[in-house]
Amino acid sequence: MTDYTPGPANGARIQKDGEKWTLVLVRELRHSPEKVWRALTDPAQLREWAPFDADVSLGTAGTTVKLTWVDRNMSLDTTVRRAEALKVLEYGDIRWELETLGAGTRLTLWHSIDRRYIAMGAAGWHVALDVLNHLLGESPIGRTVGPEAMKFSGFQQLHAEYAKQFKE
Repeated sequence: MTDYTPGPANGARIQKDGEKWTLVLVRELRHSPEKVWRALTDPAQLREWAPFDADVSLGTAGTTVKLTWVDRNMSLDTTVRRAEALKVLEYGDIRWELETLGAGTRLTLWHSIDRRYIAMGAAGWHVALDVLNHLLGESPIGRTVGPEAMKFSGFQQLHAEYAKQFKE
């Protein structure tokens, strides 16, 4: 991984629905919805930035996908519940929404995470989305997830900032 320091913790919030907690993270990208959609659905591109590998494309509703989480060496089969190209993608406990923003995309992630780990999840997704942004801009910095993400300068500060925002 090249020299990389994450920006400040922003664009995130948490919401509670009963006993369920959801991280909501919004990122404005300079890249088209078409380009972002491919990065969210194509297994080859997911291997470059996401915290999991997918054995098949996530781009078709009803598809069963095996997701292998890199940092936990854990796999699970899930079904793509919703795949509206360039708009919405839902599978497992994750939902993505894409909205055209000028020539770019406003990307919103909803991810249900155990409340005890939500700030860590926010920091991890923050880094993953930075890596995605570099990949889409054709200046890849390499997938950085799980324990690997925690090793570089700035991660602990990012985690602390999210924890403070979420009052953990």
